[in-house]
Amino acid sequence: MDKITAPRGTQDVIPPESRRWHELESAIHDLAGRFAYSEIRTPTFEATELYVRGVGETTDIVEKEMYTFLDRKGRSLTLRPEWTAGVVRAVLEHNLLAQGPLKLYYIGSIFRYERPQKGRYRQAHQFGVECLGYADAAADAECIQLPIELLTRFGIGGLRVELNSIGCAACRPAYRDALLDYFRPIAGQLSGDSQRRLERNPMRILDSKDLKDKPHLAAAPTYLEHLCDDCAEHFATLRGHLDAIGIRYAVNPRLVRGLDYYTRTVFEVHSDALGAQSTILGGGRYDGLVEQLGGPPTPAVGFAMGLERFLMVQEQLGTVTAPARRGIQLVALGQAARDRLVPVLAGLRRAYDGPAEMDYGDRKLGAQLKLADRNGARLAAICGDAELERGILILRDLETKQQREVPLPGSTGIGDLLTAIGEMASAPVPVS
Repeated sequence: MDKITAPRGTQDVIPPESRRWHELESAIHDLAGRFAYSEIRTPTFEATELYVRGVGETTDIVEKEMYTFLDRKGRSLTLRPEWTAGVVRAVLEHNLLAQGPLKLYYIGSIFRYERPQKGRYRQAHQFGVECLGYADAAADAECIQLPIELLTRFGIGGLRVELNSIGCAACRPAYRDALLDYFRPIAGQLSGDSQRRLERNPMRILDSKDLKDKPHLAAAPTYLEHLCDDCAEHFATLRGHLDAIGIRYAVNPRLVRGLDYYTRTVFEVHSDALGAQSTILGGGRYDGLVEQLGGPPTPAVGFAMGLERFLMVQEQLGTVTAPARRGIQLVALGQAARDRLVPVLAGLRRAYDGPAEMDYGDRKLGAQLKLADRNGARLAAICGDAELERGILILRDLETKQQREVPLPGSTGIGDLLTAIGEMASAPVPVS
């Protein structure tokens, strides 16, 4: 019988790699809390209409990449290809805007049918924030600072922030006309997708990755040449905020984002460690989306970051560090010792703030110490027939290799053992 494997474009996250994911997710929860964002969780699938209306009919996501299916009652549903539209739907459904401005963050899966490549999967995972209700450019600056702080916390350098403004409803018509004037005479030289989008949404051509379009994009009119006074002032204010908080950036007038809901600010953070596929995260302002999905006019800004790409950058920059050893492994040599240590293990799991584990098999000492090493334990508590007879445990530090004898816990509890564990675990580890 053929082995069943994970679907193409997906991956299993298994130990010890899952520890890196847990470390990253823990840091995200901590940092988002420091910036006063609250977590939101939305369904993995939504009504297809939500993404068609919210993301845009002419985007690559809607036209080519969504996993869409009919349920048993014929309703069209789509696996989440991005988070923002679903977050806005939840905000409106639960009337959260009645409370005033909202600052929300999420961690979870997205699904896109595209060619799998390094750091890009058909099921991927994103961290992102949505800041709703603030029109001021200070909110844009905050949404750029937050992921920069996360990257910095993990020692990821070589970063560059690219920044652009793509205008608003007031200045978009003039820019659309400029694009039409530029692209219409060369329409026959464009890719099939760009020719189809030319009259419907010429701004989508700017996001084309087709090599046939590349030569023509370099000379196309830029957004910055057509901004209205309000958009130009917003962009200048944002740049001033970034200067004030010490975030380096470069204005890229060719930068666009692949979703139709963006307005004004768009940005990306790149790492030179990734080569051609250098984008770690991107985001921007989407002041019209809430109203477009049936809510009141609401300014909003946010970003999304791929967790897989984050971890890949960390590897390529060599900033991955081995997790610190913690916890204790009980090593029982024989059935009598194992029976004696079962209640000790239960007590540790109630009172000790680190991992506590024991092998329930009949492995020898060396094999059990290897298991403790694999589990990342700092200490081992060893007990065999000789220790049972003397009423002791041998507590061994698996890093310093020092050990001491401690009384075997009995009916009076594990207080003495906990004290000894605390003393040994806090001992400094020699630098090799």
